[in-house]
Amino acid sequence: MNEEVDFIIESTEDDMIGAVKHLRKEYVNIRAGKANPAMLSGVLVPYYGSMTPLHQVSNINTPDAQTISVQPFEKSLIQEIERAIMNANLGFNPMNNGESVVINVPPLTEERRKDLSKQAKSEAEEAKIGVRNTRRNANAELKKLDLSEDMLKDNEETVQQLTDKYIVEIDKVYEVKDKEIMKV
Repeated sequence: MNEEVDFIIESTEDDMIGAVKHLRKEYVNIRAGKANPAMLSGVLVPYYGSMTPLHQVSNINTPDAQTISVQPFEKSLIQEIERAIMNANLGFNPMNNGESVVINVPPLTEERRKDLSKQAKSEAEEAKIGVRNTRRNANAELKKLDLSEDMLKDNEETVQQLTDKYIVEIDKVYEVKDKEIMKV
């Protein structure tokens, strides 16, 4: 009996940790005004007949806060990389200098910062909903077990403590991202 309860509690915490990890992953895609190689994570380049992630055919780095440099492993890929970045609709205008592709990341406008902040807040709310759904599912699973009222109440309390802990964690992750977005 206790093994089942332990399993429910552990898998509940794993799911809640997963919600926080997912939020962090989503936040990588929300740009905060400074150049970051992760901004190009979704760019695919045609390479020997198949679409290949940009980071597999080039070195991507940020020489300064406003520039991304893409150094292809093969010079013949420069134009393909340039085209792929433009087609990815990231709002960047890549420039080809014959050796590499350079992208100047424009600073964000105040309006765009507010939009990104709203998007970050929305992602945080989605993560909280995920945590609360996990709590609801865990409590339903606990109720299916043949537990005494006291044991059920204690375990539901444990699930609630986990919920509170991960909601606070989500709020912290959001606060850090929001500060990053709003920083000029």
